[in-house]
Amino acid sequence: MRRFLALIAIPLLACVALAGCGGSSKSTSSSSSASAASSPGANTSVTASGAFDKTPTVTIPKSKPGNSLTVRTLIQGSGTTLTKSEALAANFVLYFWQGTSSSLKANTYGSSPTVIGGTMLPGLESALIGKKVGSRILAVIPPSQGYGTSGNSQLGITGSTTLVFVIDVLKAYSDTAGATGAQVSAGGGSLPTVSAKSGTAPTLTFPSSSPPSALVTRTLVKGNGPKVAKGDYVVAQYVGYIWRTKKVFGSSWSSGSPFGFTIGASPEQVIPGWDKGLVGQTAGSRVMLSIPPAQGYGKSGASQAGIKGNDTLVFVVDIIDTLHHG
Repeated sequence: MRRFLALIAIPLLACVALAGCGGSSKSTSSSSSASAASSPGANTSVTASGAFDKTPTVTIPKSKPGNSLTVRTLIQGSGTTLTKSEALAANFVLYFWQGTSSSLKANTYGSSPTVIGGTMLPGLESALIGKKVGSRILAVIPPSQGYGTSGNSQLGITGSTTLVFVIDVLKAYSDTAGATGAQVSAGGGSLPTVSAKSGTAPTLTFPSSSPPSALVTRTLVKGNGPKVAKGDYVVAQYVGYIWRTKKVFGSSWSSGSPFGFTIGASPEQVIPGWDKGLVGQTAGSRVMLSIPPAQGYGKSGASQAGIKGNDTLVFVVDIIDTLHHG
């Protein structure tokens, strides 16, 4: 199912930040989005019912979908208004509507939410921007507002597949969100020295010594939020360096959105060094992880990122938020 999370953003989100923008929700009558007119015909017959943050019951007619984007607010939230400069944490269901049949392809309720941010599908951006945290949004997205006539063969989407989303907006976070606690260390010694400016990726200066042979966790900024526990959904910003090259190989800061993942998930959603090194840390903290190969990508490395099988990796991770979910 996780491969369908790629439908939320293009490319699939590499990072996200959650910085507490809650709001109570209340049921309202369905209303059309001002930013996307409802299409005539079958699209307006799609319905969804149920409580906020619970799996909705979705009904899709056994007829061909229309060609226009259809958006309805099914539950009106009272939180902050979403803008293009924010990422959001949400639960959703996704259906493929092809011809006169439809099928469920993804459901995050009861497992973990996902972060939505960065560059989204055009129809999804139209559906979400301007809505409030705490809202449930129904979006029927035709190919012209999704993957176009070419579709996406890897995801099983053809040029005539209509996407039906029901999305519950849980929280919103600035795309430049970072650690909010008090600085307690800048690293150094046998570890890199870390410098950072608010709203930007930290930079690392490496020592001349060899990297540690075991996993090392160093708290740089101590947050006062809840502790990260196994099974939590964590929203974070990160920058990753290869010790050998002393160069960045990945960064959520440059992707335009924070990164969301479930810590200690099975199967793993992050490398073992993250699962082991971040548990027990607090939201609002900045943590440096020096990760040996066995706790990273193993003997095979990750050639697409320039990582060899004997490379030690160094991450600086800003823990923006944790969600105890499910």
